[in-house]
Amino acid sequence: MSGPRIAFLGLGLMGTGMAKRLLGAGFPVTVYNRDAAKAAPLAAAGARVTGAPRAAAAEAEVVISMLADDSAARAVWLGDSGALAGAPRGAVLVECSTVSVAWIEELAKAGAARGCEVLDAPVTGSKPQAAAGELCFMVGGPASVLEMVRPVLASMSRKIDHVGPVGSGALLKLINNFLCGVQAASLAEALTLIERAGLDRAQSLEILTQGAPGSPLLRTFSGRMAAQAYAPNFLLRLMAKDLDYAQREGARHQVPMATAATALGIFQAAIAAGYGDQDVSAVIEPLRRAASPSSPP
Repeated sequence: MSGPRIAFLGLGLMGTGMAKRLLGAGFPVTVYNRDAAKAAPLAAAGARVTGAPRAAAAEAEVVISMLADDSAARAVWLGDSGALAGAPRGAVLVECSTVSVAWIEELAKAGAARGCEVLDAPVTGSKPQAAAGELCFMVGGPASVLEMVRPVLASMSRKIDHVGPVGSGALLKLINNFLCGVQAASLAEALTLIERAGLDRAQSLEILTQGAPGSPLLRTFSGRMAAQAYAPNFLLRLMAKDLDYAQREGARHQVPMATAATALGIFQAAIAAGYGDQDVSAVIEPLRRAASPSSPP
């Protein structure tokens, strides 16, 4: 193996595929995951497995995290056993998680005190794109630091955009997911109305997805909703988290984000109904049940 030594933190739906792409590109990779069992496939593929973030980062030149939220990221990066405590001076810390701008600012300050560079580099794409190396990175931070790690990111992606200073990637990702969440919630209401009113579902969806409202997201989610196929590609509860974070950013910039608030309410109802760990497209199910108690589960 050759290239910079990489520590990868977080082996969920996205992280596993991303770490495998790094191994496939020939990088030496050390991994950490809170649930150690999830690291077994990476060990079989050649990764070194550690029991703590600090140990994973100890010899790394690039430390990458892909975690669920601010709380998970803070737990992995900070503290005596956190990655930052083990990262060598000069290491590049790459936060790929969808997190708040406030957390990125906190990490950047802590990284600078340690003598490390920090990039926020969240991605678009979900589980299939992570596995195929087809993610799109939105990178915040110094352009010169991005160039240092571009080959690393390139092994996991089809596109890398430098979008501004530290925090810019995180903010743009929240805006991206806000738009996706609102589309998913509105599609759930629209499809429930189609079904409740007795319109031909297949015909209606073909017209809508091929017409002005059509988008890649609408086409993908409408198929999953129609088939009730909710094996997770992106967890529903994480979309709710992203809508919440987007609202907070709106408040920081005096933007009401009223549609985010409405969509968040629909997602929270789905979480309360037990769909939080299913695919985001399962947001339709509580609406179906409310509209028609006899609808299939």
